[in-house]
Amino acid sequence: MADADYETQVREAYPELDRIDSDDLRERVVEAWALGLDRGGWQDIADIPYAWNIHDITNVEHVRGVTKIALESANIQRDFHDADPDIDVVVAACLLHDVGKCYEYVDHVDAELLAGTDRERYATEEIPHSLSGYALAHEVGVPITVQRAIPHFLGEVPERTLEAELVKSANSASSNAITQSAMGISLKEWVDEYSQTS
Repeated sequence: MADADYETQVREAYPELDRIDSDDLRERVVEAWALGLDRGGWQDIADIPYAWNIHDITNVEHVRGVTKIALESANIQRDFHDADPDIDVVVAACLLHDVGKCYEYVDHVDAELLAGTDRERYATEEIPHSLSGYALAHEVGVPITVQRAIPHFLGEVPERTLEAELVKSANSASSNAITQSAMGISLKEWVDEYSQTS
């Protein structure tokens, strides 16, 4: 089981956890992050970069941005279109959509940011972070409604629920803003140029 300090880091990094009504789901989100941080060998959750080649923006900033965008979109869907997205699912999936970067990005940061663990067992670029994040969520018992909204690239999940679409579109909006701000290019241009990962 992951170090309790990781749980503290996760709670402090993501105040949006308070938007999850279910105590059980909230704790499972924290557990998934703590497990990923421990297995990836991270010292601090804030050390995980947004992307393997964009280190000025942290993954925490991106995940929080995605969550805020998705919540605003969910409110608009509810107010203007009488849709009823499940907010617990939206927030949990947004907070978990990039937890897999705990595994994927260890080779792209300075070694002093990593603790001495057996991260070689878990950390790899071979499995995209959206899929390893799904696996982490599954392992800690996150409900299937949240699990299926975590993979955020087309073709990765069989059913695109309203909540999954909110996560995917919020991720794209946040990512486009970050690549534009950091590199002066769109997300599509970034993916086309640096197709190593996303």
